[in-house]
Amino acid sequence: MIKVLLADDHELVRKGFKLMLDAQPDLRVVGEAGDGVEAVELSRRLRPDVVLMDLHMPGLDGVRATELITAELPEVRVLALSTFDLDENVVAALRAGAGGFLPKDVSPEELIEGVRVVHRGESAVAPRLLSRLIGTFVRDSRTSSVPAELAGLTGREREILVLIARGRSNTEIAAELSVSPSTVKNHVTNLFAKIGARDRAQAVIVAYEAGLIRPGE
Repeated sequence: MIKVLLADDHELVRKGFKLMLDAQPDLRVVGEAGDGVEAVELSRRLRPDVVLMDLHMPGLDGVRATELITAELPEVRVLALSTFDLDENVVAALRAGAGGFLPKDVSPEELIEGVRVVHRGESAVAPRLLSRLIGTFVRDSRTSSVPAELAGLTGREREILVLIARGRSNTEIAAELSVSPSTVKNHVTNLFAKIGARDRAQAVIVAYEAGLIRPGE
């Protein structure tokens, strides 16, 4: 059973999400928060598996709440929700530790699958949408020096990181490099550990901010 905490300042939105999620045999809403402060407090008390986090709440917003929750409770995954696809707060939430994001008008099927994906430790963001979003908002490094987080990567790991930042899935990377998917998975695991990325979302941010890829490439 996947325990879910809902964090949104609109009660009707929370009720709608609760109806969708509680209808699934493997999902259960264990609490509701109306703002960021309450989301952090309930996460500490209830230890949900996944927090559905609205990024735009009064007081303590969803980005800061995400940062506090993921820093203190690394076992709790956060799925950010935003009204807009291209929202700089989404990138801030991913940088703060969110495992992915979905637009608030997402279909019930996509919301349910997003919760399951984030719970598995994967990134619940369409890879190409993630690349477009991050390419729009991340800081673009133009220094010629090699960033510290990339210094320990092998040439193949850097190559795979660039392909991840371009929105390629592991299967697509394997086909492009003529290697097996399991080999790619091993490389991805190693490079994530070296750059300190929890998931694909944070890896893409690192690639853009390190200047390995630039918006529009």
